[in-house]
Amino acid sequence: MEIAKMTSKGQVTVPAPIREILNLKKGSSVVFKLTEKGVVFMPCEIRQRETYTQEEWVKIERLVAERGKSYKTIKRAKKHVDSL
Repeated sequence: MEIAKMTSKGQVTVPAPIREILNLKKGSSVVFKLTEKGVVFMPCEIRQRETYTQEEWVKIERLVAERGKSYKTIKRAKKHVDSL
């Protein structure tokens, strides 16, 4: 068992033995999960997710290529976007 104190900013230094076991380095991400018995603390990996799917990028590229096209009604514009 290891003990650490919390700073006024809510920060806690993870004791060296725990950092070594969990292979935590500067900049490592961790997750905290509340359970009935306390808090579970474990390393996690955060991956950047694509904002758009490949299919959506194709639609966006088509729209960019057709820049300047105008429609008289919103309905027609929506119909065009849906057809992409």
